Formats: sequence, C-alpha cells, structure tokens
Amino acid sequence: MLAIRRATIEDAQVLSDLAARTFTETFGHLYPAEDLQAFLADAYTVDKQRTILSHPDYAVWLLEEDGVAVGHAAAGPCGLPHPQVAPGDGELKRLYVLASHQNGGWGARLFDAALAWLERGGPRTLWIGVWSQNLGAQRFYARYGFEKVGDYEFPVGNTRDHEFILRRPRRR
Repeated sequence: MLAIRRATIEDAQVLSDLAARTFTETFGHLYPAEDLQAFLADAYTVDKQRTILSHPDYAVWLLEEDGVAVGHAAAGPCGLPHPQVAPGDGELKRLYVLASHQNGGWGARLFDAALAWLERGGPRTLWIGVWSQNLGAQRFYARYGFEKVGDYEFPVGNTRDHEFILRRPRRR
C-alpha cells in the first residue's frame, strides 16, 4: 500500500539514499561517472538532509510503499537565480518517484502536498527549476500554471546542465 507522509529528521538517512537513487535513476546516464559521484557526495549527504529536515522553512514528503520510501518531494524558500525572485517566494526543490512507481498519479499527489504546504500562509509566487530536456516534467508543471521565465546552469560535478526556471505567479 502506498502512502505519503511528512519526513522527519529521523528520515535523514532514508532521504539521502532515496535522493541519490532517484537522481541516478533519472539522470545518471547523462554524466561521466566522476561528475555524478561528486554531485551525489555533495548534494545528498545525510548531514545535508538532516539540515533540511530540521529547518522550519523547508519541508519534505516521502512516498512509501509498505514503509519503504519510493519517492519524495521537497519545498522551501526560492533559491533560483532569477532577478524577480522576492522574499517570501516558494520553490519546489525536488520531486522524484522511482520508475517502478511512476504513472500511478503519486507524483502529482506529492506535488499537491508540496503546493499546499508552500501556500499554507496564503497564495504566493512559486518557482521550479527543471532540466531543459525534461519535456515530460515541463508539461506536468505547465498543467499547474507554471511558465518558463528564465534559464540557468545547474552544476553536476564539472558538467553544467541547461535548466529552465519556471514560475507560477501568486494566485489571488
């Protein structure tokens, strides 16, 4: 049985492992092994996940099947490099579901949980960074009202990915 729950600081190791696994499964084929390993060793350490999970301005949700994590979403303050980002804007930081659990609507449910949390204090401008070649994700986010408003480079080791910056203006 699948279920979504808010992650706690005790989930730092699980989140670290899952984040590395889902990133590698989704994008690992794009990078030289040394670049991928350098990125994973930096971005998804247990200590970094513990910091995120303990910070009041961030939230993470786990999708679990019978208690085993198979997906996750993370949200917090916007950190994307766009001149119109304002204090108080929110960002979907991550949304990943293992391939074995995709196409069942669970990614949308994780996203809905993140959106509800991001707008818990009322409507605000929301942002997402997405790989320029991830057309499926771009179509998914467009259904929620997100539009491309910029570009940036996302470093994975020595590789620089061309990313799009998506924004959904504050809804009244």
